[in-house]
Amino acid sequence: MSRLFETTSINGIILENRFVRSATWEGMGTKDGFVTPGMIEVSEKLARGGVGLIMSGHAYISREGQAAPFQLGICSDEIIPGLADMTGRVHAAGGKIVAQLAHGGLLAPGRLTELEAVGPSPFEKKSGSEGREMTDVDIDRIVGAYAAAASRAKVAGFDGIQIHGAHGYLLNQFLSPFFNKRKDEYGGSIENRSRIVLKVLKAVREVVGHGFLVCIKMNSEDFLVDGFSVEDMIYTAKKLEENGIDAIELSGGTTLSGNNSPPRLGKSRPGEPEAYYEAAARRYKEGIKAPLILVGGIRTFETAERLVNEGVADYIALSRPLIREPGLINRWKSGDLRPAACVSDNGCFAPGAEGKGVFCVVEAREQDQREG
Repeated sequence: MSRLFETTSINGIILENRFVRSATWEGMGTKDGFVTPGMIEVSEKLARGGVGLIMSGHAYISREGQAAPFQLGICSDEIIPGLADMTGRVHAAGGKIVAQLAHGGLLAPGRLTELEAVGPSPFEKKSGSEGREMTDVDIDRIVGAYAAAASRAKVAGFDGIQIHGAHGYLLNQFLSPFFNKRKDEYGGSIENRSRIVLKVLKAVREVVGHGFLVCIKMNSEDFLVDGFSVEDMIYTAKKLEENGIDAIELSGGTTLSGNNSPPRLGKSRPGEPEAYYEAAARRYKEGIKAPLILVGGIRTFETAERLVNEGVADYIALSRPLIREPGLINRWKSGDLRPAACVSDNGCFAPGAEGKGVFCVVEAREQDQREG
């Protein structure tokens, strides 16, 4: 049997295989961030489709941190019953699910939140600066909001939480000198820039306890001039490991990273690695023992198996392929090892912006053609 289908555990959570659904924006929440039947259906399909661990869509921890319309929220106790319905359905289908906790920071649009965006520093653009520099009071409030959201996730029956520290959102903004121009204890050196991330981890762990899965998603690098580097990632990962993180998911890029923005358009070209961040993952594995979840570009069973067999990653995360094929893992397990059908054109996100929820428009078009 392939090692991809081994039973493993992370902090006591038993996983049936090494496949993870990487969090995404599903575009299926209500305008106030509540769970909808469509969102529950997506999660249930992923569980029935064989995914070992599901990361929920990124859920905003406070209103000013909402990054996209129809985004899931976890910012108030009123949202808990819907979240509990979702976790209950996933568990009934034999799956495990983790809540991803997020804050958009400077990328949170004021036209959506009707609040001023906040971040480590104002974001300087040709048209002027955007957002407000967070004060110490703001930082303490946001750290507390992460902890409160983690507590809600536990009450709602999630198997754990994932702190979103990647893709140019708030915690990545603090980590990255591209965004972070502070001169105080939260800016300058990577020791200072990682301070808020470690504070969030500590605050979350205090409310959920040591027997609850706590992981983080972080960039391998930002792919920006003077951005977060692989060396910064390694330092931060080591500090997170020392402070009790259970697993780290490695991604990369921001919305400002051009061709290296997440998610990237198109498949890897000949001569390029299929897994976008494989080289950074190898650097990570040289000195860090915390289980590594690797996401980005992986479309074939053969690459996924090689990455695990070579010790480059402990778990393989997929996002867009599972939008197209929620049953992909069961297909591979059955022996049908054709590559994921996803063409990586990012067309799946357009319906989400229209309030229809994210889905594969290529598949829908092909089905219309077959039926026509």
